[in-house]
Amino acid sequence: MSKTIADKRIFLLSNPDKVAAAEAMDELASFASPQCQVVGTDKGFDCLRDGDEIDRLIVLGGDGTLISVARSLGEKQVPLIGVNVGKLGFLAEFSLSELQTHFERALSDETLLRKRMILDVVVSRDGCIIISHLAINDCVIQAGAPFRMISLGISIDDLPLTEVSGDGLIICTPNGSTAHNLSVGGPIIQHGVDAIVLTPMAPHSLTHKPLVVECDSVVDVVATSVNSGTTAIIDGQVSVPLEEGDRVTIKRYACDMHIVRNPLYPRWHKLVTKLHWGQQLNYE
Repeated sequence: MSKTIADKRIFLLSNPDKVAAAEAMDELASFASPQCQVVGTDKGFDCLRDGDEIDRLIVLGGDGTLISVARSLGEKQVPLIGVNVGKLGFLAEFSLSELQTHFERALSDETLLRKRMILDVVVSRDGCIIISHLAINDCVIQAGAPFRMISLGISIDDLPLTEVSGDGLIICTPNGSTAHNLSVGGPIIQHGVDAIVLTPMAPHSLTHKPLVVECDSVVDVVATSVNSGTTAIIDGQVSVPLEEGDRVTIKRYACDMHIVRNPLYPRWHKLVTKLHWGQQLNYE
């Protein structure tokens, strides 16, 4: 038997660094309380307890806030509703007023749910794991000071592929294909496509082009030649300094991120309106 909206259990989260997000959360809590069960509110991320049964987790902030929350959920992924109180709002699709208008549907309409791939990133040194983290968008291995060219050996499914020399390498999900990957000329991947993208950054070669591989591939990147500032950066939020010989292993995580799309907009709305894809620029 399906739940009525009165039976739905929601949790509200806001970015503690955004005053506007906290104010919006208070307004939304007052709006939602008479209609469903608001089981908690928190101005931070460490909020869900083991055993909590949540139908929707509403996140007020920006895309970075939503990504942080999704990573923190780990294998306990629940449907996320992103309310944009940031700048771009590519993942956080709803405004506060739009969510209030479509509140019941956002909580109950399962056709609005979309799955987004998550990557499992492991950095090891001398055979020992030094960090294991999830990536919603990407893992970027980037040259740092003194900013000389670095070299990275790439293998896929234990088969050597190539060594790329340049500024680094981006390994991303379809979700992350419109982030850092897009800015360096990588391909845009539709979110429903199960794939992993490898995009070299300023490669010192005419033949190193972006590569799209199967979603169940295991990508190993070995730091064969690095600078003292070379770093693996996860979702632009977690940084791990790399030394020569370090190995970064990236594969698909066992669980997917679940996000509720805004019913007001068609599939390509954000690509066209936020990133202006395919639009002619008027310089007059």
